Amino acid sequence: MLPTETRDLFDREMREHCRPDGPGVRVERAGPVVRRTGGPDDWNGVVWSDPGLDATGADAAIEAQIAHYTARGLPDFEWKLYSHDRPADLGDRLRAAGFVPDPPETLLVAPVAPLTRPVALPEGVTLHPVTDAAGAELMALAHERAFGTDGSRLLHQVVKRLEAAPEDFVALVALADGEPVSSARMELCPGTGFAGLWGGGTVAGWRGRGLYRALVAHRARIAAERGYRFLQVDATDMSAPILARLGFTALGTTTPYVYRPVG
Repeated sequence: MLPTETRDLFDREMREHCRPDGPGVRVERAGPVVRRTGGPDDWNGVVWSDPGLDATGADAAIEAQIAHYTARGLPDFEWKLYSHDRPADLGDRLRAAGFVPDPPETLLVAPVAPLTRPVALPEGVTLHPVTDAAGAELMALAHERAFGTDGSRLLHQVVKRLEAAPEDFVALVALADGEPVSSARMELCPGTGFAGLWGGGTVAGWRGRGLYRALVAHRARIAAERGYRFLQVDATDMSAPILARLGFTALGTTTPYVYRPVG
């Protein structure tokens, strides 16, 4: 498939017709946007907007989403903006309404099959599936050490997914002498051709030794076994070059615009 065809398929299957990503999360089309709404520890926000959205419609949609989420007392929500979304100045309009952009990430997609070849782990490192709360705590700890951010929301989300829909969710943690040094997860989306790779991170002292590539290969094999055609990643500047070397193609960028109510 051409990159534009793959991007159009991604927009249709993973954005316009996206599914709840956890128990208690509702997905709904609200006029020209599709949004997810859950609890305070869930991901809340807009995942798709109509490609025919114009300036007037964009301002009205932004105002409506602020009203929707703030009425529910949520601590923040996100408008996930892609570089091909319209109108072209949608990012400026979000900023004018009080949204703050996080750093942009690269939307990368690759066919599953070429990525399934195993990658050797460093000596003394073992890879473990996360299947319970104890494993989720190790995963969250690896995430905190890798990214320097609080892992409590991740812990909450992983535990909920393991309890509610473990068949559509893969979580992994790499241990070195019992200490978590890397982790990653994969969201499987039944009825689509895509599996999403998320959260791949390695603590600083273990980077450059193949752990990231090993986690990608392990998840690719699972995706292939379950019949998925593509892997998708929203990649940081750190991981994008690695994924490009593995055969991922950039389809554009995505920027999280975050709105935090005042007060």
